Amino acid sequence: MILRVANPIYDSVFKYLVEDLRIAKILISALLKKEVLEVEVRKHEYTNGTRDNISMFRIDFGAKVRESDGSQHLVLIELQKTWLETETLRFRQYLGAQYANPDNIGKEESHEFGIPMVTVYLLGHKVGDIKEPIIYAVHKAYDYYGNEVTEGIPDPFVESLVHDSIIVQIPRLRGRVNNKLEKVLSVFDQTHKDKYNRQMLNIDEDNYEDDTDMMYILRRLLAAASDAKLRQDMNVEDEYFTAIENRDTAIMNRDKKIAEQDQYITEQKNQIAEHMKTLQATINSLINRGMSLDEISVVMGKTVEEIKSIIC
Repeated sequence: MILRVANPIYDSVFKYLVEDLRIAKILISALLKKEVLEVEVRKHEYTNGTRDNISMFRIDFGAKVRESDGSQHLVLIELQKTWLETETLRFRQYLGAQYANPDNIGKEESHEFGIPMVTVYLLGHKVGDIKEPIIYAVHKAYDYYGNEVTEGIPDPFVESLVHDSIIVQIPRLRGRVNNKLEKVLSVFDQTHKDKYNRQMLNIDEDNYEDDTDMMYILRRLLAAASDAKLRQDMNVEDEYFTAIENRDTAIMNRDKKIAEQDQYITEQKNQIAEHMKTLQATINSLINRGMSLDEISVVMGKTVEEIKSIIC
């Protein structure tokens, strides 16, 4: 059965999706590839409400995870989603603010340390020539000779200064469902976009009927599709992006016109330069034949002053 659900590429729908803590837990667990025991939205939630040239949605989670050895610890998840190509500086500025946030400092006996952080980037665009839809940029520690240091790692001091990143290229998903994470992210796959309404996705629920978590996510997106306020919010986002696209198209056309004009001016300058070289060669040839400037002036139909300016 085909379900017509709201498209979570929209900030408003995505927010509605992940503010359900069960779904946030499902998503974070799949991203981290670890058992997530608890998840909470952090005190500060960020959305780009004054967007200019990009759309960037941000939300912070605290997740208690259980490692394979049974140990448990808190991890900060800094999740950022964008539709458009985004300057990495924007991500770095936000990340810097998170490092400086005193709420992200933990305590262990008499010592303070930064709570381990994982940054997640859900991108609505491709990253260079990287073909893999999901990229894990994971830090490791090495000695001077390039040997990996494992004894004593992870260490609170080291974990306070570095972080791992997960980058998802939504356009690279395109039907790939090879693991749990790709299955969860498949609801973002824009190949399911409705032909006549990009605010909706057409999802075959039969592909998920044996997975209670995925069915729960689909039910949430189905509810979003019938929510009047969310539909209005999506309309606002469409209006915003239409304005951005129109602006970018106008800028692109202007730049193209300027480039064409510059090329025409350059060609004209080159033609003038070639013409001047020809005139100079002709005048020098006549001078070498013993003709005076007055005589050359008559032959070429130019004043003596013009002849002098050409050969100077």
